[in-house]
Amino acid sequence: MSGFNTRAIHVGSEPDGVTGAVNPPVYLTSTYAQDGVGVPRFSDYARVDNPTRAALEACLAGLEDARHGIAFASGLAGEDALLRTLAPGDHVILGNDAYGGTYRLLTRIFGDWGLTITTVDLSDLDAVRAAFSTSTKVLWVETPSNPMLNVVSIHDLAKVAHDQGALLVVDNTFATPYLQRPLTLGADVVIHSTTKYVGGHSDVIGGFVATNSDELAGKLKFHQYAIGAVPGPLDCYLLIRGLKTLGVRMERHCANAREVAAFLDGHEAVERVYYPGLASHPGHDVAARQMRDFGGMVSFTLKGGAAAARKVCETTTVFTLAESLGGVESLIELPSAMTHASTAGSTLEPPDSLVRLSVGIEDIEDLIDDLTNALI
Repeated sequence: MSGFNTRAIHVGSEPDGVTGAVNPPVYLTSTYAQDGVGVPRFSDYARVDNPTRAALEACLAGLEDARHGIAFASGLAGEDALLRTLAPGDHVILGNDAYGGTYRLLTRIFGDWGLTITTVDLSDLDAVRAAFSTSTKVLWVETPSNPMLNVVSIHDLAKVAHDQGALLVVDNTFATPYLQRPLTLGADVVIHSTTKYVGGHSDVIGGFVATNSDELAGKLKFHQYAIGAVPGPLDCYLLIRGLKTLGVRMERHCANAREVAAFLDGHEAVERVYYPGLASHPGHDVAARQMRDFGGMVSFTLKGGAAAARKVCETTTVFTLAESLGGVESLIELPSAMTHASTAGSTLEPPDSLVRLSVGIEDIEDLIDDLTNALI
C-alpha cells in the first residue's frame, strides 16, 4: 500500500482475525492474563501497551514515514516526554512564533528544571546559527507556525541543526502528514497535537511523537510507560477514525482557507493576511516546495486594532469563538488573550489585533457571509 488515503484507512486497521470486524476493537482493559509468572500473552499492563493504541501508533507512524510512533494523552504530554530526554543545562532554540503552551512548558516547567531557551526568527539562518551554543541540543520548529503562519525550510534548518550536532524537532500539527512529512525533509522528530486535524472532530485530546531513531524511540517509550501520560483506548479509536478521513478533510480545509484568505486580503477593514497560500506571503515559495497544499489556518490583523479584532471574534456565528483548531467546524479566536496569553511580554507575544481562524469544511458561501457580516 503506497497511497496516503489507502494507508490511512488500512494500516493498523486490518479486519479482526476472530470476528472479521473492519474497525479495530476498543480494548477496554487495564491488565492482561499471563500464561505464567512474568509471561504475558500481549503485555503485563495497559499503561505499557494496548492493542488499540498500538494500531494508532502503527498507522500514524506509517503516514509520517517513521519507524517509530509513540502516542500520548495530549500534545503537551508528548512534548514533555521528549524534553525529558534532555538534561539540566541543555539549551533549546525555539522559533519566536510558537504555540503558547510549548513556550509555557519550556519556560515555567523545564526552565525551573534547568533547561535554557533562546527564541529566534527561524527564517534568518544566520540568526539561527548565531543562537547555537555548545549546550544546544534541540532546534524546535513549527511550520506553519502558530499563530502567525510563518513557513521555514525544514531541509535548511535540518542542515543547520545537524552541523551543530543538535536534533531538529518539527511540530507538524498545522500541516499534518497529509500536507507535509518533516522526517523525509531531514527532521529527527515530529510532534503532533492529535487533538487537532488528526482527530478532526473536536471530541478527543491526544499527542504523538514520531522518529526514525531507535535510541530516541526507546527513551520515549520508556517515558510513556514510566510517567504514564497515555491515551485511553477510546481516545485512540477516535484518532484512528479521524485518520481515515484526514486526506479528504484536509483537501476541503485547504480549499476553504484559500477562498477565505483571498476574501480577507481584499477587504478594506483588514490590515494584513497571514496565509502561506497567498503569493505575497514571504514563505509562499518554501511552502509550495515542502507542502502538498497550504493548510486550513488563516490569521489576519485589523486596521481598527485590538477593539476591532475583539468585535469580529465576538460577532461571528458560523465561526465559533473557541480555542483549539483542526475540527470540521470553523473556529475563531484572539490569540493574544486566548491561546497565546502565556507569551505576554515575551518575544512570542502576538499582536493584539491578530485574529486566528481555523477554517472548517462548511459551505464556503456561509463562511464568507459570516465574515462579511462580522467585519461591518
